[in-house]
This record gives sequence, C-alpha cells and structure tokens, in this order.
Amino acid sequence: MKRPDDRDRLGHMLAFAREAVAMSQGRERVDFHRDRQFNLALVRLLELVGEAASHVSAEARARLPGVPWADVIGLRNRLIHGYDDLEFDILWDVVQMDLPPLIRSLEAMLVAFGDADGVR
Repeated sequence: MKRPDDRDRLGHMLAFAREAVAMSQGRERVDFHRDRQFNLALVRLLELVGEAASHVSAEARARLPGVPWADVIGLRNRLIHGYDDLEFDILWDVVQMDLPPLIRSLEAMLVAFGDADGVR
C-alpha cells in the first residue's frame, strides 16, 4: 500500500473542506446549534482538514504560505482536546468564511503539484 504523500494530504484537505462547505449550503448558523448530526458532521470534517494538514511536509507548507497552517492544525487540536468548550459560532464562521479561501489555495497548490484531477 502506498504511503500518502503531500499531494494526497492536500487532496484530503481539499475534499474535507469542500464537503464541509457543501454540507452547510442552504443551512443557517442556528441549524449548527440545533441539529446534532449536522454539528457533529461539520466538526468532524474540520478535524479531518486539520489532521491532514498536520501531515503535510514543511517543504510543501512553505510552497503555500497563504495557508494559515498553524491555525488549521491548531483548530484540529482544539476540537479534539477542547471538545467540552467549543464556540459553535466561531466554528460556523470558519466554515463560511475561512474554508472557501482555503479551498482556492489548495486547488492552486494541487495544480502546481501537477494534479489537475484533484481539482474538481
């Protein structure tokens, strides 16, 4: 079995971020507070974006300085270890305002890696 490389990890980040944004389309902040399954799904996708980011090499991170790597990974750590004190309004804002620019950056990075197929 092939070990995931930077291109794979960036592709995972992109897929999870896209899924979170798509899942939130047509929904409102109040849905995030009231719908437990929706909440759990979005939180999990944010965790996965950060987990994949934590496995991207320093060299690849340097090639994409516009990504707030420490913030993305830090959010994952906060979600995992601070699960009992989460600010859902902040998480909703991350999905609505921070993920779309991250998606664009990841798409550009995957094109630079020569993986146009990873950009859908």
